Amino acid sequence: MNQLNPTLYDLSLPELSALLESWGEKSYRARQIWQGAYRNLWDAPEAFSNLPSALRARLEEHLDFQALQPVTQLESRDGQTVKTLFRLRDGQHIEAVLMKYGEAFTPDPSPAEGGVKGRGKIRRTLCISTQAGCAMGCTFCATGQMGFRRNLSSGEIVAQVLYYARQLAEIGERVTNVVVMGMGEPFHNYENTLNAIARLNDPQGFNFGARRFTISTVGLVPQIRRFADEQHQVGLAISLHAADNDLRASMLPIAHKYPLPALMEAVRYYVERTRRRVTFEWALIDGVNDTPEAARQLAALIKQYLPIHLTHVNAIPLNPTENFRGRATSRKQARLFRDTLEKNGISCTIRLRRGIDIQAGCGQLAVRAGREGETRFQI
Repeated sequence: MNQLNPTLYDLSLPELSALLESWGEKSYRARQIWQGAYRNLWDAPEAFSNLPSALRARLEEHLDFQALQPVTQLESRDGQTVKTLFRLRDGQHIEAVLMKYGEAFTPDPSPAEGGVKGRGKIRRTLCISTQAGCAMGCTFCATGQMGFRRNLSSGEIVAQVLYYARQLAEIGERVTNVVVMGMGEPFHNYENTLNAIARLNDPQGFNFGARRFTISTVGLVPQIRRFADEQHQVGLAISLHAADNDLRASMLPIAHKYPLPALMEAVRYYVERTRRRVTFEWALIDGVNDTPEAARQLAALIKQYLPIHLTHVNAIPLNPTENFRGRATSRKQARLFRDTLEKNGISCTIRLRRGIDIQAGCGQLAVRAGREGETRFQI
């Protein structure tokens, strides 16, 4: 494998067409390759049986079909979470997670209930990475603790989605949602992140609806405003975690550069420009930000800047990491936090922690692989 070659997934359809035209190929060949890669999910030149052998050989010589290599894949005890550690072509490591919700089929209801057997609502949500490491330095995040290595290319972002799409296709399932909340700050790698989403959204290819994507940011204010101006249909989530700027800055250093008033003004601008709902993410840390007073403070902050019907809070007990001493809140305290928000008019969902037994918090396996070497993680 020539690591200097571009990957297929780093090329847009026009760029792929231009490359093939420079080889003297007919224009329709680019569409054949595009549909083979994104619809049929073929991941090697020899799989493209609709292409002449000479063209397949040229693709093998000039393009790389393997943007990332799985090192190990772990499945939680309940079978609902799958985490993959990938090695990139330069030896860096990233992670992606598949989260399964719902069953493929509902039980047979009793005739007395007047029900019929049917397919239950299932979701197969991916959490993907946009950087190797992260420069934001959030204290409770394993990725933040490892520091920044580099941005991922758009093709490396795309390849994570296609990897799981192939696995799900083998059992007759498909990806239903993608959250860009894995390793890295997506808006710190703005161009590549949005280019990857556009490539996956292409109706002639993977055809994944823009509204099924959600991008999470710690609050890069200029990029939030740019995102609003560009009128993307992609969902936006703000990693907030505190409604007091001093407390937030103690956990998320970005709050020193973009304090809460500047962040909330940018979020208000986004909501006014797009009329789309924004989600606030809140990691519930025992005795730190899980109290009724913290919930009331959050409700007041939201009401000061935003229409409450266009906001939602996703609260999740903290995922543990080695270098952060904080502990996850209790179930009782989490419910009290949610109930306090809802009494103040703010909708809130308590999310289940997923894959604790397989270190599913972003960055945890990559940190270990970098520190201890890959050999402990090989399949």
